[in-house]
Amino acid sequence: MNDKGMIIAGLIIFFTIFTFPIWYNHGAAAPPPEPELSQKAKAAKTCVEDTAYMRTEHMHLLNQWRNTAVRDGLREYTGKDGKTYEVSLSNTCLDCHSNKEQFCDRCHNYASVTPYCWDCHTYPKEKM
Repeated sequence: MNDKGMIIAGLIIFFTIFTFPIWYNHGAAAPPPEPELSQKAKAAKTCVEDTAYMRTEHMHLLNQWRNTAVRDGLREYTGKDGKTYEVSLSNTCLDCHSNKEQFCDRCHNYASVTPYCWDCHTYPKEKM
């Protein structure tokens, strides 16, 4: 039984095919889009939390807001900076980030996620 070469060749071919998606896409991913801020957001220079937190955790914050507003009736949020904000997607978030297509949709499309915000909320009127 001298099939050592065939076994090694088979393992190399299997390993190559099995790991192909990983090494093929390594470094080939498109850079994340930069959401376009409205003039009001640029002028405010701050959000309810810092930018890094909002980029990664905004969905958790919005879920927390929904639960506290709908279930507990609490309509105020105090950020880490001590400022108090109204708990409202329409009146707080979309007041500054009014262009859904250029702000929300850019990142959600890139990440291939479909948020369910718009199941209850109406799409904002696009304004620049």
